[in-house]
Amino acid sequence: MTTPLDALLSLPDDHDRGRQVGLTSICSAHPLVIEAALIEAREAGAVPLIEATCNQVNHEGGYTGMTPAGFRAMVRRIAREVGVEEADILFGGDHLGPNPWKHLPAEAAMGQAVEMTRAYAEAGFGKIHLDASMACAGDPVPLPPETIAARAARLAAAAEAGARAGGHPPPAYIVGTEVPIPGGATGAGEAVTVSSPEDTARTMELHQTAFREEGLDAAFGRIAAVVVQPGVEFGQTDIHRYAPDAARELVYWRDKGSGLVFEAHSTDYQTPAALHRLVRDGFAILKVGPGLTFALREAFYGLDFIAGEMDPDYRAGALREAMEAAMQADPGHWRPYVQGGGTGAGIQRHFGLSDRIRYYWPAEGPRAAVERMSAALEGRDIPWPLISQCLGRLADPVAEGRVAPRARDLVIASIRAALAPYTAACAARR
Repeated sequence: MTTPLDALLSLPDDHDRGRQVGLTSICSAHPLVIEAALIEAREAGAVPLIEATCNQVNHEGGYTGMTPAGFRAMVRRIAREVGVEEADILFGGDHLGPNPWKHLPAEAAMGQAVEMTRAYAEAGFGKIHLDASMACAGDPVPLPPETIAARAARLAAAAEAGARAGGHPPPAYIVGTEVPIPGGATGAGEAVTVSSPEDTARTMELHQTAFREEGLDAAFGRIAAVVVQPGVEFGQTDIHRYAPDAARELVYWRDKGSGLVFEAHSTDYQTPAALHRLVRDGFAILKVGPGLTFALREAFYGLDFIAGEMDPDYRAGALREAMEAAMQADPGHWRPYVQGGGTGAGIQRHFGLSDRIRYYWPAEGPRAAVERMSAALEGRDIPWPLISQCLGRLADPVAEGRVAPRARDLVIASIRAALAPYTAACAARR
């Protein structure tokens, strides 16, 4: 019986045989995003790949307050509600390394990273992205690639031990770090350089040496993909679109016998055609996160206006005001990503493609505001003209009877609309 982990490990061979298949990696801890992703995968017959990052979820709780086991339990509860078996889900840990503790000296930071990586594997996360690229206190900047590889191998040893302790199969690994820090790019118009085949080959050589020195030859054989920069990125208002010609040499390196596929980060907001071409070119793991919570926010803000039209006791704009208050009270999540001031800064806070607003939905004020809005619309069919006005891309699905004109259904449908191009791009074809 093929498992979700098998689907990941078989990707290099699939592409070598001309079977252009991919996996959509869902990088979000929001329950509604996870629910939408599980429904999308269930209906498509695809493997749901749900990932948590080192900052979101770790052995100390992360900014979500969840350990890896706690995150898995949350996904399990949602899966049960939508009819997806837990055994059919592939769980991933993204950017596992010392990033949350990089203010500490290297040995202390790596000690925490080792504990975290072990906790992920022990909780049954089968896809482990090893990322020790960041310099810790006292480290040279930039960190030598040999050091990065050695630290990654140390983390792999922790993952191997964690999987054994949890009674799980040995995990698959992703290596490579040619992406922004977890959280995305910080500036508008930042230059994007496509990874070179030479650097990618060197990354693999250094990891092979480091793994061998740790006695991890078998684990090295389970490296399914390497993270590279195919030339895609987004800031607050700008999107770097995939240009196949710019990635031609990198794609040729993979095709001539690397034994790997590529993992592409920051694919949010790419066109459907670009996503198809990425998978065709061997970028078989497409990571998406902010684009999904962006779709969630679009739906929430549209419903906020609709609630004001349908309920005389509800004031349109109340949700946006609650979000603005939360962001002003705790600006740390958005300030490094917002350029300038005034009206432009407000647009970036609420509508920026980096979707820094996503960090504020769990806060008490925003959560209460969403509940008030939902209560105003509870049990009510929303008239189609309001859906057309405020949630335009859902107008046809509602008219065709594919989506119920209820608030919660519309939120899930908005997220799935953002996911649908990924589902299509990752479907197997020759």
